[in-house]
Amino acid sequence: MMLGFGSVEIALAFWLSIGATALCVVYGIVNWNNTGKKTDTSLSGEDV
Repeated sequence: MMLGFGSVEIALAFWLSIGATALCVVYGIVNWNNTGKKTDTSLSGEDV
């Protein structure tokens, strides 16, 4: 048994959740200050 867990499935679920958390943290760090696409949200005379 891996890490004292009762079965391989439980160990797999544990490691996949740790991996997903790590990927989310890395994604957040990489995209921390991205402002995204610039869109024109102002109303002009044509839209009214």
